[in-house]
Amino acid sequence: MRHPDLEVVDVRHGESFKAWSHGYPYKTVRWHFHPEFKLQLIVATHGKFFVGDHVGSFGPGNLVLMGENLPHNWVSEVPDGEHVERRNLVIQFGTDFVKRCMEAFPECRDAQPLLDNARRGILFDSQTSAVVAPLFEELLTARGIRRISLFLRILECLCDAKEQTLLASIAYEQNVASSKRFGHVLAHIGKNLASDLRESDLAGLAGQSVSAFSRAFHRHTGATFVQYVNRLRIEAACHMLLADEINITQICFQAGFNNVSNFNRQFRAAKGMTPSEFRALQRINARSREVNLNAPSEGSPEHVSPGRTAAGYASSVERRMRSSPT
Repeated sequence: MRHPDLEVVDVRHGESFKAWSHGYPYKTVRWHFHPEFKLQLIVATHGKFFVGDHVGSFGPGNLVLMGENLPHNWVSEVPDGEHVERRNLVIQFGTDFVKRCMEAFPECRDAQPLLDNARRGILFDSQTSAVVAPLFEELLTARGIRRISLFLRILECLCDAKEQTLLASIAYEQNVASSKRFGHVLAHIGKNLASDLRESDLAGLAGQSVSAFSRAFHRHTGATFVQYVNRLRIEAACHMLLADEINITQICFQAGFNNVSNFNRQFRAAKGMTPSEFRALQRINARSREVNLNAPSEGSPEHVSPGRTAAGYASSVERRMRSSPT
């Protein structure tokens, strides 16, 4: 399993966001990310979808909102050589657009919790999907002010959704070490996952009593010390499962678990499947990249840059800014 590819999203001049549809296979359908938010509605096919470290099954009506730079992929179960003309509907919008909306219309700030949760990906219930679907369809051909009103109506439906399931784990989020007090503690945990980590030792590192450390740690990470360590170990195991040369017993101990049965039990509790099943599904995810590389582009201007990271993308933008005339 390789690093996710960067998709460059082209929002047309005179528009605030991109609304479009595409089929399957399709060139941008692979393990990828982009700096924009993405709302996707599946209208045809069934298969497996991958959001961060989440793996699930999808079918028509699958509606998911993803935040900035969150890797994702939907792999349809389609016979080799068969092409589905229209698989999903997509809206992509940048943080600048969201910021301008909130500055112009303070009421839009009600959507902030939704957008914050989108960092992990949000799966919506079937009732919300059914309400959003006709609005989504109309948005594809709408022009002018009608586009904005439809977008805001869809956003309102998402905010009001009764069921919002977060997909990627808390451990997958990259901003967990924001606090100065806990930055070095979390870094120590990350570097020593395979060791025997004790909460009392970490409390000493933070300069706190065990009880004070336990309360502060839970406030900062949203998890107990044991839950957090187990989540990181499962995430580390997920990365190692992508390498075929490492067997599952080796992965168990390298990730910091003390026996295979405990590892299997913890992994199933976190992922809803065994480590071997997870590895098999990720192979499907990886193969989809090759299937879609030669798929028809349907005239869409966006593309993906294989293996390009978010940091690399930011660096290239910075270089272009420095070389541009003032």
